[in-house]
Amino acid sequence: MEVESPLVACAEGAGSARCEELFRNLKNPYYLGDEPGLTQTLGWVDAWISRPSVYAVAAQTTGDVLAAVNFAREHNLRLVVKGGGHSYQGTSNAADSLLIWTRRMNAVLVHDSFVPAGCEGKEEPRPAVTVGSGALWGHVYDAVTTKAGRYVQGGGCLTVGVAGLIQSGGFGSFSKRYGLAAASLIEAEIVTADGKVRIANSCSNPHLFWAIKGGGGGSFGVVTQMTLRTHALPDHFGAVFARIEAASDDAFRQLIGRFLEFYRSTLFNPHWGEQVRFRPGNVMDLAMVFQGLDQEAAEAVWRPFFDGLAASPHDVRLASPPTILAAPARRFWDPDFLQQIQGVALTDERPGAPRGNIFWAGNLEEAGQVLQAYQSAWLPAALLEQHRQGDLTEALFTASRHWSLSLHFNKGLAGAPAQVVGAAADTATNPAALDAFALLISAAEDPPAYPGIPGHEPDVTGARRVAERIDRAMGAVRTLVPQPASYLAESNFFEESWQEAFWGPNYARLLAVKDRYDPGGLFVVHHGVGSERWSPDGFVRATAP
Repeated sequence: MEVESPLVACAEGAGSARCEELFRNLKNPYYLGDEPGLTQTLGWVDAWISRPSVYAVAAQTTGDVLAAVNFAREHNLRLVVKGGGHSYQGTSNAADSLLIWTRRMNAVLVHDSFVPAGCEGKEEPRPAVTVGSGALWGHVYDAVTTKAGRYVQGGGCLTVGVAGLIQSGGFGSFSKRYGLAAASLIEAEIVTADGKVRIANSCSNPHLFWAIKGGGGGSFGVVTQMTLRTHALPDHFGAVFARIEAASDDAFRQLIGRFLEFYRSTLFNPHWGEQVRFRPGNVMDLAMVFQGLDQEAAEAVWRPFFDGLAASPHDVRLASPPTILAAPARRFWDPDFLQQIQGVALTDERPGAPRGNIFWAGNLEEAGQVLQAYQSAWLPAALLEQHRQGDLTEALFTASRHWSLSLHFNKGLAGAPAQVVGAAADTATNPAALDAFALLISAAEDPPAYPGIPGHEPDVTGARRVAERIDRAMGAVRTLVPQPASYLAESNFFEESWQEAFWGPNYARLLAVKDRYDPGGLFVVHHGVGSERWSPDGFVRATAP
């Protein structure tokens, strides 16, 4: 099929009814995902712009993918693969390319007992779910948890694609309990550059299997389906929200320190995930989740912290009463249940949209965003030790003078059970994640925009100013972690030492897998394994393998 960007609706004028309707639709992540000519992020200032492929194969079967791979190889075409299309790095789009669009390969099949192919007699059967590579996590959770009463480790954002998340390592809200999503992978079907359909698991193509688990999407082949282990469901999932305002800089320093100590002593365990954000203006926002605790237990955990704040009314104040909610785990992703809770979830409002098309209200800003800057760094657990907390507090305070930043506790595996850490060690993800208590992120985005559309163009000058402020904010943290590792899926487009930052000591092994399964470089993405051998646009080989 030929691909045309829906943005052509603005060719007749930015103020036209069609153009205005388009920009309203750009805030709907399901609309974005259903358009082969769009991506969930529309670009990154001074980095990339979302550009449609010339043609797309709207794959529905593995045979469709196989035919597309063979055609691209035989005709020396630039090839792009897109499922959910959530890549911040722009890896799911490229101009003058052939797109393999897997969105329609979205079947979900729950197994009571599954043994990987070729592993009969070597591995015990286990509960699992097989998912098409174009499926989105919200739909998978609905099938596995709401309907089947099990849990599968996936992404926090409900519109992220399954295959992309697994191949980037995959942190979800409850990673400190269930580990990396990639570590839950039991088996994958993948079409490689030589036109072969391969089964990759611990018994067949084990090197390829390891590389898929965190080595990055779009580098080793086209994954068509994945089978993931499922887990027993806890009784409850829940969340905690609060906004706390400090009356002075000194009070904000003390608030940061108080929270870090509370986190280390009380929350640094498999029950807790998600984030705290420190903002300029001396504001701290809590948006955390928990598993395995009921309402009463969760409230008891937080009571000492909030009571302590209430005892210092001249220094800090709660902008609104804290919200602590626990719900039956089976209903946590139930579309009908979530739509009854005001302000939690939004729906796909297009006529005839499936019931399960929901997304967290907190992810609305990300739909159609144009990134101004994005940087991240894993923070080692040693920084939580009492003799280091003062340094960490000062670094976070200093950083917050420049821009807001957040600690994502579920995106570091320190504090997780030993078996969870061990399973993650058997993935391609940078081992720095195993000893990190959190991923620090500082980022900024603009609403949907696109060059050349009057009134809807990116604010380039403003974005550059923001990028400088974020760089200064992250610079304060680099005084503690001079060369931090970074999570592949949420990282800086301009990262110079990307091989070391994303994969560390695993990169050499990944490159060897790349040379074995794709020696000609059919699959090239920005800062993907082996991409240093190619021009930035992926069209010209710069060095030999």
